[in-house]
Amino acid sequence: MSRLAFLHLLLWPLLALTTQCATRRSGAANQPTTIYIVRHAEKDLTPNLPDPSLTPEGQQRALALRDTLLRRKPWAAVFSTATSRTRTTAEPLAQVLKLPIQDYDPKQLPALARRIRQSYPGETVLVVGHSNTILETAEAFGAPRPVPTIGDNEYDYLLEVKLPRDSTQAATAVARRYGGSSAGR
Repeated sequence: MSRLAFLHLLLWPLLALTTQCATRRSGAANQPTTIYIVRHAEKDLTPNLPDPSLTPEGQQRALALRDTLLRRKPWAAVFSTATSRTRTTAEPLAQVLKLPIQDYDPKQLPALARRIRQSYPGETVLVVGHSNTILETAEAFGAPRPVPTIGDNEYDYLLEVKLPRDSTQAATAVARRYGGSSAGR
């Protein structure tokens, strides 16, 4: 075997892998960024709890969220406010994906939107918030509210926001339901 043929045999797999990785990255760059936004699952309603945890129903809803979202790929990041109920809602998906849960400040939604736009273009991200922040989160990305309001007893909304790569196109938002019916329905 000639030296050139030998080098070709050695380097061909490396070249093919490099090309495949570059193609995968450029493919993501042409895709819209997808942000799934949910409210935390059902929480303990005992009065005066500073940081209520999830109820057994809420824990089941967090698993339903994981199962619903695992069909979407690839995943790049999981964001949550710094409360027990939001983090516990995000945990099942983050654990399966082996992604850290990144904290964000729900009072700084434009900063979160900038961070996701800059760091995760063409990728898929989960944001877990609260009933009084998830519609505002969609708006921070430039999408219209997909529903007028979300009640305090509605835990089953799953908002899907799409950010087109072309910045002249508008962001879109769709509201779906996931898991079992919450008390608000």
